[in-house]
Amino acid sequence: MKARIHVMLKPGVLDTQGKAIGHSLQGLGFDEVGEVRQGKVIEVEIAAADTAQAKARLDEMCRKLLANPVTESYTIDLVA
Repeated sequence: MKARIHVMLKPGVLDTQGKAIGHSLQGLGFDEVGEVRQGKVIEVEIAAADTAQAKARLDEMCRKLLANPVTESYTIDLVA
C-alpha cells in the first residue's frame, strides 16, 4: 500500500521559504501571486493488514519523525 504525506507549517508560523518563493515569483512578473506557503510531500510504501492499521502506523511515523507537531501539520492520503 502506498501513502502520500503532506507536511505544511501551521498557520501563524513564519514560512521564510514561502516568502522567498513569493518574492521571486513577483520579481519574475507574476504580480497576481499572493501569499505562498511551502511544504513537503513524502511517499511511503507500507505493508499493513488494512487501511486503518496503515493510517495508524503512518500517523505514528509522522508524530515521531516526519513532522514536527509543534510547528507543522500533516495529512495522510492512501494512494493504493
